[in-house]
Amino acid sequence: MIDLHTHTLLSDGELIPAELARRAEVCGYRVLGFADHVDTAIVDHVVPLLVRAAADLNPLMEMQLIPGAEVTHCRPEQIAGVVQRCRQLGARVVVVHGETPSEPVIAGTNRAAIEAGCDILAHPGRITEADARLAAERGVLLEISGRKGHCLGNGHVAQMARQVGARVLFGSDTHAPEDLRPRADAEAVLAGAGLSSSEIAAAFEAAEALVARAVQREGLA
Repeated sequence: MIDLHTHTLLSDGELIPAELARRAEVCGYRVLGFADHVDTAIVDHVVPLLVRAAADLNPLMEMQLIPGAEVTHCRPEQIAGVVQRCRQLGARVVVVHGETPSEPVIAGTNRAAIEAGCDILAHPGRITEADARLAAERGVLLEISGRKGHCLGNGHVAQMARQVGARVLFGSDTHAPEDLRPRADAEAVLAGAGLSSSEIAAAFEAAEALVARAVQREGLA
């Protein structure tokens, strides 16, 4: 199981990084990504703590921890700067909180995130064909979400991705222990979004490739 979208109590999750890592380990995870919410006010505080947590735990675990961040509810004009700052601070996977149907995300966030060069556009809701096409061109992965509310756009996201050749991946958007998903559950969510068995395999291959790039950036291998 590879899941690059989870939250600790450094934002709105319930667990400290060490406990989230342990619970994911027991759940059968091979790779876990920390992606706590950040904006201009707290990015300098949150990202270094996640980088430190991953650095402290990785030598002691078989599971791989990837420090990241989720740029959340920033104004579209701010997104590029916050994505860049996340990378400067050591985030190896940068997620942007997309235009989910369950929250009042500003229109234009999806486009700004893709143009900023994020790695994952989380729960992008009713993403337009043009934005999905741009994501395909720029290698931004579109998330099929396992989280209540955010998952309401999954079918549309899958359809747009298939139509334009964009790549998708699964993200649990874990906030609590019970949100962690074993591989079989993640595959069920992807199937429920309309993905075929070959497309489900491709989603995990896309996640695998992103992990490889993240590890190379960090020198974690």
